[in-house]
Amino acid sequence: MIKKSITYSVVILLLVITLSNVSAQDNQKSNSKPVKNQPVPLSSFKHGDIGNPSIKGTVKVLNNGFDMTASGADIWGVRDEFNFIYVERTGDFDIVSRIESLTAANMYTKAGIMARENLTPECRHIYFQVFSDNNARNKNNGGYEFQYRQDKDHEMKAVYPKSSEGTPEFPVAFPNTWVRLQRINNDFTGYYSTDGKTWKPYTTFTLDLPAKIYLGLALTSHNPSHMASAKFRNIAELKPK
Repeated sequence: MIKKSITYSVVILLLVITLSNVSAQDNQKSNSKPVKNQPVPLSSFKHGDIGNPSIKGTVKVLNNGFDMTASGADIWGVRDEFNFIYVERTGDFDIVSRIESLTAANMYTKAGIMARENLTPECRHIYFQVFSDNNARNKNNGGYEFQYRQDKDHEMKAVYPKSSEGTPEFPVAFPNTWVRLQRINNDFTGYYSTDGKTWKPYTTFTLDLPAKIYLGLALTSHNPSHMASAKFRNIAELKPK
């Protein structure tokens, strides 16, 4: 009887510990999920051209976002030319925006969310961006791409989808093309969505940017003599429970 009693006690104790761990894990998962989009005050943003493009960009502030135009040679290579809407931000963030439309001046016209070390054209940065369609491009058959410059004055690089053939894994679908860029310490993650609720990670890249950076929306036409336009809507920050 004593042995059976001890055995039952051990089983009950293990069951209680297991249930407690499951409950704690469930709470942790629940607490880590974004529960709402908190709109970002649009009046807090500044804007300007980076890299002195030949045609100055424009920004129109609306109640629910920005209408933006830009020229610029590109955001690529060792220096950038583009229009930038930004705020100074310190620490971690989780920013989203719906790109309602992107009118191209080149097949490599691009728009998206950028985290930039400073406002010089050669600086380090992270750029999670989209193209205007899902036509095949270099190592990419979808509309999303994660780009970065790891060292000042050095060539930019990109993280491409796992496959560049077949059905795109990350297709753009205007007006429901959502982009999200999250920073946790020095880990930057780009997310894809078609509804702003269900998010699929594109990639995570580690870059030791300063705590204080310039965070915002970037557009380049990839054509110095022509303008591109983008409509950024539903700009918000995801807040965990």
